[in-house]
Amino acid sequence: MPSAHRPGLRVSSNLTIPEAELAWRFSRSSGPGGQGVNTADSRVELVWDAARSSALTSHQRDRLLERLSARLVDGVLTITASEHRAQLRNRDAARVRLASLVADALRPPAPQRRATKPSRGSKERRLKAKQRRGDVKGLRRPPHDS
Repeated sequence: MPSAHRPGLRVSSNLTIPEAELAWRFSRSSGPGGQGVNTADSRVELVWDAARSSALTSHQRDRLLERLSARLVDGVLTITASEHRAQLRNRDAARVRLASLVADALRPPAPQRRATKPSRGSKERRLKAKQRRGDVKGLRRPPHDS
């Protein structure tokens, strides 16, 4: 996936974060490297101000700020990528990570579980299994003389 001119970061079919809202910072990465390890700024930080984003509806913004509250600093989300030696690959990794994080946070909550009683058949199967298990354990015991 080439990083040449993209209109924005596509999160889902109905949400694309404009490229203008994404800020990049680069620094030296720790870890493996070659001759250029001390000169290449391969560590990438992708910064997105979620609280002031024009791409989100007010409902999406509220849900995102609530679910990602532990990761946000003043409404700003920062993603760091330094697992690759090449800056370009780290940029792509950061973009993918941001998109999946935002998509997960915006996913609607799962419906509440409705409590139900166990069926008669399931109760019988459970009791039969317990009986079989007890029989197996009983056969392991030494014979009992009365």
